[in-house]
Amino acid sequence: MKLVYKKRTTLETEISLKIDLSGKDLEKNVINTEIGFLDHMLELFAYHSGVKLQIEAKGDLKVDFHHTVEDIGITLGEALDEALEERKGISRYGEATIPMEEALSQVVIDLAKRPYFYYDVKFPTEKIGNFDTELIEEFLKAFSINGKFTLHVRNFYGKNAHHIAESIFKALAYAFKRALKPVNIDILSTKGKM
Repeated sequence: MKLVYKKRTTLETEISLKIDLSGKDLEKNVINTEIGFLDHMLELFAYHSGVKLQIEAKGDLKVDFHHTVEDIGITLGEALDEALEERKGISRYGEATIPMEEALSQVVIDLAKRPYFYYDVKFPTEKIGNFDTELIEEFLKAFSINGKFTLHVRNFYGKNAHHIAESIFKALAYAFKRALKPVNIDILSTKGKM
């Protein structure tokens, strides 16, 4: 696993980020997407996973948040894929079921290079502040497909949309923490390759 710098520039967005899966090469997390709620979720993910993230993003927020959120997911996924290299010496699988007060969510991942995304979450509101709740699905889908990993997300229950979102991102963090845990096996696959 290595420190990776990635940049994505389109007519709609400009994203630059660094990801350090070991948490040892970057001093601290610095996240500025110009979307406060997304910053909060990414800070939760970085803190609880032990992954260090530095993200600067500018986008066409006058249109809406969609392009910026999706492009951050794409860029973060590409950086993750590169940082994992051949995916040697990692546990590969991770699962976490995390509560946030009345909300309970589960995230299960497989870091093998088999991208698949499953999402079963229903939010009680369309927005959290000025953030569209449907963009959480768009971000996670872009992250998993471009990161080349399997991601299953489901919310069992919850009444507060913010709590549901927070339980998802914390579960994502702990699933990653477990999947990245070192093992004494070169490649955790009977194929000998991921």
